Amino acid sequence: MARKTTQTRTAVVTVAAWTIGLLIFFPILWIIILGFKSEGDAIKTPLAVLTSDWTLASYHEVQERSNYFLHFMNSVILSLGSTLLALVIAIPAAWSMAFVPGKRTKDLLMWMLSTKMMPAVGVLVPMYLMFRDFGLLDTRIGLVVVLTLINLPIVIWMLYTYFKEIPGEILEAARMDGANLRAEILHVLTPMAVPGIASTVLLNVILAWNEAFWTLQLTTSSAAPLTQFIASYSSPEGLFYAKLSAASTMAIAPILILGWFSQKQLVRGLTFGAVK
Repeated sequence: MARKTTQTRTAVVTVAAWTIGLLIFFPILWIIILGFKSEGDAIKTPLAVLTSDWTLASYHEVQERSNYFLHFMNSVILSLGSTLLALVIAIPAAWSMAFVPGKRTKDLLMWMLSTKMMPAVGVLVPMYLMFRDFGLLDTRIGLVVVLTLINLPIVIWMLYTYFKEIPGEILEAARMDGANLRAEILHVLTPMAVPGIASTVLLNVILAWNEAFWTLQLTTSSAAPLTQFIASYSSPEGLFYAKLSAASTMAIAPILILGWFSQKQLVRGLTFGAVK
């Protein structure tokens, strides 16, 4: 009886998990489908869309109209550049908070996290003016700095959580063996926290890749990533659903592929330190 109950419970959980997964994935699937339809078919009813002819016309028009490779390279540079800069800042910061905490360390961590709750539009005007005065508008360097700053609180929090699970005695033993601060962080702490650092890197890359607000406000062409590439298919005349879907598919495909192949590492890193 108990075995039958367990099997029933497992079946229910499996069905529920698949249902939730399909509901989450359906909008992405629908975008992919619309990308292979003509503009006239894309605005029809769902059944008519599925039964209409499939075509690559939207993808051809997108490639002829826009420089996809330029936008793609900008997204890669901005995501990897902001992630590298965030790690350079966050690893020493998380180390100091985890192993040399002060009286206000927890308050500082909460303050950093609270900055993520501030509406970005609230600081848009001063940010735009600063970028204009320093000549950083529509530059990769400017966007790398912005993406680093907006994701830095999350990066520090994640690394702090991972570092807290590493026994401090190991670092003390390294100091007794003559390791300086640089060697302690690079050769002792960092190798032990590789799963956590890897998941942090993956999450930061995804967040930077998907960032739309700042990339739309501070770029126009030269440093425009794929988010700007997608937005270019929205015009005063209306939305070109098929072309917009094709552009969206081309923009999200790289990050979807990355997430698919790195999902085990991401899950491993996100659960790193959860169970002692």
